Amino acid sequence: MKAVQLTEFGGPEVLNVVEIEKPTPTGHEVLIEIKAIGVNYADTARREGQYVIKTPLPFIPGAEIAGVVVEVGDKVTTVKPGARVVTLIESAGYAEYAVTDERTLIPLPEQLDFHHAVALPLQGLSAYHILKTMGRLEKGESVLVHAAAGGVGTIAVQLAKLFGAGQVIATASSDEKLELAREMGADVLINYTEPNWEQQVLEATGGRGVNIALEMVGGEVFTKTLKCLATFGRLVIFGAASGEPSRLYPASLMGRNQSVIGFFLPQIMRKPELLQPSLVELLTYLGEGKLKLTIGGVFPLEEAANVHRLLQSRKTKGKLILEP
Repeated sequence: MKAVQLTEFGGPEVLNVVEIEKPTPTGHEVLIEIKAIGVNYADTARREGQYVIKTPLPFIPGAEIAGVVVEVGDKVTTVKPGARVVTLIESAGYAEYAVTDERTLIPLPEQLDFHHAVALPLQGLSAYHILKTMGRLEKGESVLVHAAAGGVGTIAVQLAKLFGAGQVIATASSDEKLELAREMGADVLINYTEPNWEQQVLEATGGRGVNIALEMVGGEVFTKTLKCLATFGRLVIFGAASGEPSRLYPASLMGRNQSVIGFFLPQIMRKPELLQPSLVELLTYLGEGKLKLTIGGVFPLEEAANVHRLLQSRKTKGKLILEP
């Protein structure tokens, strides 16, 4: 089968299309013929050797896939060949086929196509748990969403409103992206390429600052976001897209009882009591039309390197998808 593999860390050019043996499911495993692959910043961090956990080489990126079950192991009882599913896996999603445990599968409603299905698990679950589990969002609170036109951002804006946020402040790098954030429900739009964007956030909150901030850039953006926090405010870190180091003086949080919190989705996935109810809630929102998924582009698997360049250019909107 065809797959995209890296044998060294580096830029997008280290992603190579290769032919490897198609995996065979055993035990509780199923073989999925992949129809859509979600591209995420985690994939670029893997490629650069900067991921939260060590990346072994050679490595096939890709944690988010949707497709059709074509073969099952001898102990599988919950699914049959022909089932349409979406799932999160540890790696090896940039391929034509992948194996995973039957217990990780999410059945797809008939009305949900593969492209929109693959836009939900990683980024939908991330936005959900950043806001609710880690950020502890309460009704009436204010939320700052950076990169609000991106995959996590577009969902986070919508979920914040669904969860009862009183004010959602969205930042993005262009008027076009900010317009998308407005369509998703953002109350205040701020272009973060402007040097004084943090002052605009404070002005929008009457000088109080935001109760919750979602931060995945790092460096200067982290420093300025910290200045935007209200008393008892929570800043949730879920990435470091800029690659720039962030400086934090813990004692500076004491005066206003502020918190800086880390978020890593695989830790949520290890807790079924957190994962399953949130998946049900997200699928319910989707089925009721309360949650919209934005597709930023669909590309052939062979263009994985170019898609990584597009994602890291910060010029894209919504979810980027690869197709085998």
